[in-house]
Amino acid sequence: PIPCNCSEEPHLVSTFARAMAVVLRPLVLAAMVVVAQAAVTQHEMNPIRKVVTMLQAMQKKVEAEGVKEKELYDKFMCYCKSGGGDLSASISAGEAKVPALGSTIEASEEKLAQSKEDQKQAQADRSAAKDAMAEATAIREKEAASYAAYKAESDTNIAAIAKAVVALEKGMAGFLQTSSARVLQQLAQSNQDLDEVERQELVSFLSGSQGEGYAPSSGEITGILKEMGDTMAKNLADATAEEEAAIKNYEALMAAKTKEVAATTATIEAKTAQIGELGVRIVELKDDLSKTQTSLAEDQEFLKELEKSCSTKTAEWEE
Repeated sequence: PIPCNCSEEPHLVSTFARAMAVVLRPLVLAAMVVVAQAAVTQHEMNPIRKVVTMLQAMQKKVEAEGVKEKELYDKFMCYCKSGGGDLSASISAGEAKVPALGSTIEASEEKLAQSKEDQKQAQADRSAAKDAMAEATAIREKEAASYAAYKAESDTNIAAIAKAVVALEKGMAGFLQTSSARVLQQLAQSNQDLDEVERQELVSFLSGSQGEGYAPSSGEITGILKEMGDTMAKNLADATAEEEAAIKNYEALMAAKTKEVAATTATIEAKTAQIGELGVRIVELKDDLSKTQTSLAEDQEFLKELEKSCSTKTAEWEE
């Protein structure tokens, strides 16, 4: 048996050699008969011997050509078998890889679309959180300014009332001519916590309509002023408590929104990186798919041609 070595490219055997093998065999046999006869009767016929020798040499050459042709045929058939097997394996791998790559590309594109949607949502959430922080800050600043103004006014009024009470309890001593008296008069006119009778009495007193004969020991005006001062102090305390609660709520809101902004920012950054990576991956996968499809088509075409060539060669050999 001839070893199957497909490293050499198979070549067609010379048609002339095969033809010579068919044509010369009868001549050789005929010459051998003539030589045998000549050996009995005419040993001295050298020209015939020369012809026989030449024909014998040609026969050996034809036989050698036949052996070489068989070797080449066997090598070609070996190549048909091994090459066809390799191509079939490559085609099978390509046929499995193409749909797998298609599925991977589809999944990657879906993931890319979801990542873009997640990034968009994170950006919207971060923007909303920042807007909420800005709005809350504006409201807080407005509330703080309003409280500061209210506190300043309340402190002034409470101090004026306290001063008036002390002065009245000591016997007035010209209190009605002070600026504090005028402040209290305006306060009494605008204070909504006083009933109408108390307001009229207090305003009348502070304007000097009752004269200087007022006796503080009666305590009527002093009582009204103390009550008004207590109400103002209570209202200020309530406003202060509300302000402190508002500050706490604002700080809690800002802390929560700050965390939300940080979290959404991290999400945006992560999704941005993921989108970039997926984009590159999809391009690579599509390139791989294109190359695989091209290679698969080439392998299929080459296998078709190889099978055709091998079939033709077998038919020629069997003729």
